[in-house]
Amino acid sequence: MKESTMFEFRKADQRGLANLGWLKSRHTFSFSSYQDPTQNGFSDLLVINDDRVAPGRGFNTHSHQDMEIFSYVLEGALEHKDSMGTGSVIKPGDVQMMSAGTGVAHSEYNHSASDPVHFLQIWIVPNVRGATPRYQQVHFDEAQKRGQLRLIVSPEGDAGSLSVHQDARMYAGFFDKDESATLEVKPGRYLYIHVARGSIDINGTRFGGGDGARVREEQLLTLSKGEQAEVLVFDLRPHDERTRSRQK
Repeated sequence: MKESTMFEFRKADQRGLANLGWLKSRHTFSFSSYQDPTQNGFSDLLVINDDRVAPGRGFNTHSHQDMEIFSYVLEGALEHKDSMGTGSVIKPGDVQMMSAGTGVAHSEYNHSASDPVHFLQIWIVPNVRGATPRYQQVHFDEAQKRGQLRLIVSPEGDAGSLSVHQDARMYAGFFDKDESATLEVKPGRYLYIHVARGSIDINGTRFGGGDGARVREEQLLTLSKGEQAEVLVFDLRPHDERTRSRQK
């Protein structure tokens, strides 16, 4: 495997593991009982949890404050309810974001009584505290992400993306066979790559499902030779890891 010195590569099986029977989760960064001082997020990206939830099970009502919380469903359906009165079912292609702000209580359950749900739970630290809580949900169909990196989250909600309280952008794409894409990186910006499934070459490094990488000092990101790959790329401000209090 060719690996750039600008890439801090991490294999899928190096992530933290939680197995509660009804929940099987891989933690990219320190979360709950998994604590690694070398993995305390990256810039303002604090959590990527790769969650698989059994039929009819889920996370009971609990509260968050001052956090931008995303759900990105890969398979199945996730049922969301919150104290803002929101009730929704999130399916593949949907991106849901809850800005907790001054405080929100919510629950997330597998909507199906027979099929598991597989989704990513993502947290970004906001650049404002005490904001009014809000809920957003947008669907991006496969055609919008096929062979390209589609902007799905941005500070101003550009191009139909969800709006986040932070200088952060999130892209998603599907890549197979000859499909390829490039992303120009503005000077000084950090990137985090997460391959949700499949495999793909990124700047000469082969990624498999669940693999990730911190990226610094790259000017261009090139994705090619995908095999049923689904990829998320986070464009982040140049801001190194720091000790943070965690909401569990």
